[in-house]
Amino acid sequence: MDLTFQSYTLSNGITLIVKENHHTQSVVMHGRLSGGANLDPPEKTGLAAFTTSLMQRGTVRHSFAEINEIVESVGAMLRFNCGRHLTTVSTKSLSEDFDLLVGLMVDELTGPIFPPEEIERVRGQLITGLRELQESTRGLAQLYFRESLYSLDHPYGRPFSGTLESVDRITQADLLDFYQNIHPHEGIFVVVGDVVSDAVYQVLEATLGQWQPKNPPPDPTIPSPEPLTKRVRHVKAVPHKSQSDLMLGNIGPKRTDDDFYAAYVGDTVLGQLGLGGRIGQIVRDQNGLAYYARTSLAGGMGPEPWAIYAGVNPDNVDRAIDLILTEVRRFRNEPVSDQELADAKAYLTGSLPLRLETNEGVASTLLQMHIYQLGDDFIARYPTLINAITPADIQAAAQKYLNDNVYALSIAGPVTET
Repeated sequence: MDLTFQSYTLSNGITLIVKENHHTQSVVMHGRLSGGANLDPPEKTGLAAFTTSLMQRGTVRHSFAEINEIVESVGAMLRFNCGRHLTTVSTKSLSEDFDLLVGLMVDELTGPIFPPEEIERVRGQLITGLRELQESTRGLAQLYFRESLYSLDHPYGRPFSGTLESVDRITQADLLDFYQNIHPHEGIFVVVGDVVSDAVYQVLEATLGQWQPKNPPPDPTIPSPEPLTKRVRHVKAVPHKSQSDLMLGNIGPKRTDDDFYAAYVGDTVLGQLGLGGRIGQIVRDQNGLAYYARTSLAGGMGPEPWAIYAGVNPDNVDRAIDLILTEVRRFRNEPVSDQELADAKAYLTGSLPLRLETNEGVASTLLQMHIYQLGDDFIARYPTLINAITPADIQAAAQKYLNDNVYALSIAGPVTET
């Protein structure tokens, strides 16, 4: 696919990327702005997620009901979300409705009023979700894994969605204060679809480009997490469940680290290919100990986890952990085979063109390219980056980031400490 695009800079500094695709009648827009969960006060975790959940719940121009009616009347989608570092905006509509969606998006972005009645509705929904989490073995395993890996002293270790206590104490004043962190500074918006690039620029410059808050942008700096020096194990008992979930791992590379691609290709071998790579084959297929067993390498703006996760029969937890650690040890000590490496490279180089078959995939890829400053020629260079990885590169990354002696382990389910 031809991935040529036009770049613009709006008056407030937002970078605008437009990719015309006249083979479709739709258009998507993906945007990223400062203001993520990394800015949550420790005693009010979940504030960022709470804030973005309310940005569509009423503005100076429209009530929540009016917003829903406008969006539904044209069969469109408009959504705000919050990540660990960023606030994201997504829209999808027919091309003829793009200007309408832009106007509504800018209204929600620049003029949310956080109505008290909507605050309480969203608070109730968040609390319901947090109570449901207490019954989710997989969700609890993920929650306590992060806490074990980073500790609650670090933003990455605190619960993204907050806690029952923190969400309950968040006030309208807190929401209004956090909203000031959502700022156009270094913002990026990508538009892909049946549009004309210059016309998109004119529409967004006249609307989004005029958003110029008086307050300065937030300081996104967070401390580097302290690496583990010993094994940390956390067991959360969840009675009356038929499955236990576990997560095991260490702090992995950032997306921009030089050895990210070595870890990325290695992770594909370790826990992605087929039904879960080596981990899935050993734990699930050969020994029948897990309902699923895979790996996850986040590779985000900061040093996110490189983790192994599995859902197992409670009686098989310790045996599954032993097999996982054995496989991590082998992954660190022995180079991957030529066939494994060839399969991983074929999978990774072949999957990118498939992602570029949709407007959403193109928009997401272009956004990632600009967030991480990968270069305008990234798509052309990507196969070379992947194919350059050697077994020695993967082994070096495994030895740097994974450890079968020092790791965080979280288990949730009908288990007891052993």
